[in-house]
Amino acid sequence: MIEFYIVIAGMIMMLSCLIFEIERPEIIIPSTLLFFVMTGVISLQEATKGFSNEGMLTIGLLFLIAGSIQGSGIVDHALLKLLDRSNSSRHMLAKLLFPVSILSAFLNNTPIVIAFTPLVKKWCEDHQLSPSKFLIPLSYATILGGTITLIGTSTNLVVHGLLLDHNLRGFTFFELSKVGIPVTLIGLCYLIFFSNYLLPARKSTLAKGENVREFTGEVLILEDFPYIQKTVEQAKLRSLKGLFLVSIIRDTGVITPVSNTTVLKANDRLIFTGDITTITELQGNKGLQLLSTVEDDFPRHHELVQAVVSHHSSLLFKRIKETNFRSRYDAAVIAVHRQNQRLKAKIGDIVLKPGDSLLLVAGAEFQKRIHTNDFYLVTPIDKKILTQKQKKQGWFSVLLLGAMILLVTFGFVSMLTGMTLAALILFLFRIVHPQVAKNAIQWNVLIIISCSFGIGYALMNSGVASFAASLLMEASQPFGIFAVITAIYLLTNVFTELMTNSAAAVMMFPISLEISSAMNLDPVALAVLVTIAASASFATPIGYQTNLIVYGPGGYQFKDFLRIGIPLNIITMITTVTAVHFFWL
Repeated sequence: MIEFYIVIAGMIMMLSCLIFEIERPEIIIPSTLLFFVMTGVISLQEATKGFSNEGMLTIGLLFLIAGSIQGSGIVDHALLKLLDRSNSSRHMLAKLLFPVSILSAFLNNTPIVIAFTPLVKKWCEDHQLSPSKFLIPLSYATILGGTITLIGTSTNLVVHGLLLDHNLRGFTFFELSKVGIPVTLIGLCYLIFFSNYLLPARKSTLAKGENVREFTGEVLILEDFPYIQKTVEQAKLRSLKGLFLVSIIRDTGVITPVSNTTVLKANDRLIFTGDITTITELQGNKGLQLLSTVEDDFPRHHELVQAVVSHHSSLLFKRIKETNFRSRYDAAVIAVHRQNQRLKAKIGDIVLKPGDSLLLVAGAEFQKRIHTNDFYLVTPIDKKILTQKQKKQGWFSVLLLGAMILLVTFGFVSMLTGMTLAALILFLFRIVHPQVAKNAIQWNVLIIISCSFGIGYALMNSGVASFAASLLMEASQPFGIFAVITAIYLLTNVFTELMTNSAAAVMMFPISLEISSAMNLDPVALAVLVTIAASASFATPIGYQTNLIVYGPGGYQFKDFLRIGIPLNIITMITTVTAVHFFWL
């Protein structure tokens, strides 16, 4: 009985840390697993079982294969050609969403959104359209498309691995398509016909205007500033369009709030908040130097890049000056934006949190060093000219993936064997090099997934899964089987808004297994339900990392996701529950 309360306490601690972002998920979840091992809830063998699970190993190989396709640039190139032929917003939305959803059925959706966000944003600006009408639909289309095949998302493969781990039949390659195809088609139609009415015509964080979000930047007063020993008002620092002087930092202390009569001195550090474009224009004023996070003056003719700190970033909860930005990325932070919060600290003293938008001055080596999970790049990029070698390598990777899918679909090889063979061929033909492979694999995701298996064993061993299943059945069973599967879907959907999608699936899988046993239902049916519900995160920007990627570039507010996402959540739930009941139960 003591194990029951230990697991309850551990789960509450884990959920609290994830919700309040105390640390990165890849630290919180392994720490919870270690706690369960040390308290004897699970054995060391059970704790490490996830690291050798077939689903987890397949995910790692898929990162590598998808990375070779994405890195070739052929996908981006094809999209640009597609968009250039579009002549209306609705037509463009349809031509964007359908191909993207098909792509995400076979490739990881995060790199798709990272690659397409700047392309779509640039296309919108060139055609005088608002990016906010397109970027949330882009994210949602990849989530929907990921429900079609076994390799669509890591969540699909995790649940597949859990089924095999419990000596049950796993998913076939296109088994999820019975639910995924209707969910995707209905969802895309909803987005194409209603997103124009439900989404605002809002500019991005890089655009000027009323809806521009506030970035915090730091400016140093040099000896040749013409307004030294004059007031803030005389220096006209109160009348800057789109900027607000938050505080002044000098050797004697911090002045905040700053009054119009405050006298300016040499070496004062001025903390401004406002439009990032206006912040960068301060560099042109005599005697004012826009400060970055490096001591030397970073060349101002370098490219300006906006990046969003990811939930898995190694930069989280560190002061910017402690991150060695210049040496790591050949870039310097010159401004920071945090949603619903006005930052007043020096740039170097700001502690980074998930979702922070950074304005960077990027050097020549920046593009070579950004292949990391630390942040998402969202700056518009120019059209790329592909070399013949890149085209050949890209199409080789696409054909190889297609061949492996056919072999798996017709049962010639298992999923793991097929992907291992594909990865070996990529290495042998030098399409992928070891360093590129290392960067393509999202190690933090693999750690979370592997440790989540142990969390699932803790829920089952302690009786928490049985207890949760009995509560859920007690509340819903009197209303019939339809109510039971709806309740499972809703609970999984709530969990996925609070934690990672794979972790939510792993938590709900043992509960669904207990329910299937108690009610004599097909466990694969409930596994499908959990899989789709764990991926269908539309209501918040933090529920799915692709939503977070488009959050800043689209200039969105939290309520925008609620307005368009909640109806899509309901549509997806009704479609999924109906399809599962029709095909499996």
